[in-house]
Amino acid sequence: MRIDIITIFPDMLRGFFSQGMLPRAQQKGLLEIHLHQLRDYVEGKGSRKPVDDYAFGGGAGMVMGIGPIARCVETLEREVRFDHKIFVTPDGERLGQARLNSLSICGNLLILCGRYKGVDQRVRDHLMDLEISIGDYVLTGGELPAAVLVDGIARLIPGVLSDESSALLDSYQGGLLDAPVYTRPADYCGLSVPDVLLSGHEANIEAWRLAQSIEKTRQRRPDLLRGTDALSEER
Repeated sequence: MRIDIITIFPDMLRGFFSQGMLPRAQQKGLLEIHLHQLRDYVEGKGSRKPVDDYAFGGGAGMVMGIGPIARCVETLEREVRFDHKIFVTPDGERLGQARLNSLSICGNLLILCGRYKGVDQRVRDHLMDLEISIGDYVLTGGELPAAVLVDGIARLIPGVLSDESSALLDSYQGGLLDAPVYTRPADYCGLSVPDVLLSGHEANIEAWRLAQSIEKTRQRRPDLLRGTDALSEER
């Protein structure tokens, strides 16, 4: 998979993408991440290359202009055919596991990181085909949401995680939150691991995990249980 990211702060992302599983995925040839400095696509000369301007009609905040973004996108599209061009924005589609799953099987993705008050609406209407939010709150820019999006996608690419089945058992994959997990020691200062996990009885362990997942979901995210078969499975 190839992911291109347009940003005015590429160094913010370089550090994140240099740690953990992401550099290993790139070394294995499973993932390519390309960062593009939007200021390189501003017309004119000089050291100061603004990508923003005042909003028509007045109001607080500066707006990122369509010109540099359009030139960057058009340049990249001469090299790559993108499955999706994504703008990360607080008023986009709320990111969920199902969307990550669908994006993980794409070949090429483009992500645009906004800043300031936002981007010219014409960018959203004509250059992007998908808008994604990581939550109902506002950050100073799209770099952190872009990093979250890439991380969530990358771990689903076969071969990125050392145990591929791990990603399939995560919270939200089956419509439930994940069951509690434990490791050694079995007893720590009187705090014990549930006996069923030490029993070696696979059927009982799976039944316990399902019951725990359902109860955890009922307590923390009851909305996930509506319209699912989880409750009937419990019965």
